[in-house]
Amino acid sequence: MSIVFVTGGVRSGKSAFAEQLAKEKDVSVLYVATGVATDKEMEQRIALHRERRPASWEVAEHPYEADAFVSEYSGYEVVLFDCVSTWLSNLLLTFPEGRWRDGAATEEIKGKIERWLSGVRQYQGTMIVVSSEAGLGGVAMSRLGRWFQDMLGWANQRIAAEADEVYAVISGIPCKIKGERI
Repeated sequence: MSIVFVTGGVRSGKSAFAEQLAKEKDVSVLYVATGVATDKEMEQRIALHRERRPASWEVAEHPYEADAFVSEYSGYEVVLFDCVSTWLSNLLLTFPEGRWRDGAATEEIKGKIERWLSGVRQYQGTMIVVSSEAGLGGVAMSRLGRWFQDMLGWANQRIAAEADEVYAVISGIPCKIKGERI
């Protein structure tokens, strides 16, 4: 079992790098997609990801309940989870504005992430996890933005602590910051 965590800024090339890592394995791959086509721009982003993926890869779309489907991973040698930050965004937006940053809502989301991470730890193949890095910019101006940053920072730290390898992708260049190359 191996967990490879790939993080970086938005449009940094992190997904393309993670896809390249999966392709190098030349084994069965499950691509777990978390995006939701909420508008034309998001449809285009999703289409770009689809175009880059090999036709041989299986795809599972889990934009909200990814934690409930970790058992699906067992039939694959590599799982590419793209991405934690989008999954987290989806989860946060299920709460009404009055519950943003609410302690119970925060604990509910942390519970989902912990359940997913527990399943990831039990997976016997190579797990490649992609997430945006929340700590490179200033503090968000909105309540929802700050909640997102706080939750993503927490989630990324939890994942990085569990990962065997961690890469930061900056302007399309991957930099290994933890572990040995798989």
